[in-house]
Amino acid sequence: MEEKLIKKDEIIMGLLVPRANTYTIPLTKRQLIAKRYQRITRAINREFWNSESDTAHSLYVGSYGRGTAISTSDIDIIVELPMAEFDRFKNYLSNGPSKLLQVIKNAFQEILPNSDIRADGQVVKINFHDGIKFEIVPAFNEKDYWGESKGFIYPDSNMGGNWKATNPKKEQEAMKLKNTKSNNLLYATCKHFRHVRDTEFTSYHLSGIVIDSFVYEAMGNWKFVENNSGGQNISSVSYETALLEYYNSHKVMGGLNLYSPGSNQFVNSDSSIICLEKVLKKIAL
Repeated sequence: MEEKLIKKDEIIMGLLVPRANTYTIPLTKRQLIAKRYQRITRAINREFWNSESDTAHSLYVGSYGRGTAISTSDIDIIVELPMAEFDRFKNYLSNGPSKLLQVIKNAFQEILPNSDIRADGQVVKINFHDGIKFEIVPAFNEKDYWGESKGFIYPDSNMGGNWKATNPKKEQEAMKLKNTKSNNLLYATCKHFRHVRDTEFTSYHLSGIVIDSFVYEAMGNWKFVENNSGGQNISSVSYETALLEYYNSHKVMGGLNLYSPGSNQFVNSDSSIICLEKVLKKIAL
């Protein structure tokens, strides 16, 4: 895609969206999220690591970890468990992943007795009274021969139970690098997609990883610029159109072949494709 430039403070995505912190999660909410994150982390460290640390063995992942969350986003966390626990639950005769999720759920119920806590598929969900939702993924840090992390193995209790792999740190690094190169256009676009989804298409599903993976590839080399002193051909409408054209040209049999930034893992877009197309047409047409 030919490199284009978008001026800061112009209309972006075809809608009147101010540049100034439109989708920034308020400081008070971020502080509350951090406090709950620390409580959750401490509970895991007490249960599995004989530690009182409220920072070790945990990681923000999902939209919040990739820097693309807005105020309506859930908070996703990976909590690392000792590899000995993986061996124990892997050897269960019947659905070890489900058993592991129940153990994690019980650990949280002791410290959050008044919250709605449930195990669901691949995560333990905590719904707080004020509407903030956490999804906790227990995982095991898989390392190579030299002791370097290859990513995480996490449980999936669906279909009798199995184990899957993810590498969120690679995703976060790739997103951060491209956002810097685009002068924050990557994060701004991903957040705007979420805003349109949550205000215009609430009855449809569109996952955060589908949004981020699509925008990461579709935006090419577009970026914000401070001014047009260089005489570049600046058009936010062209940027929107480029995103829609990318979608139309890459859609095959009603779907997209998407891969997560950095980790290059396949991203299933089947349940999100209808809403993604609606969001693109809303902002481009």
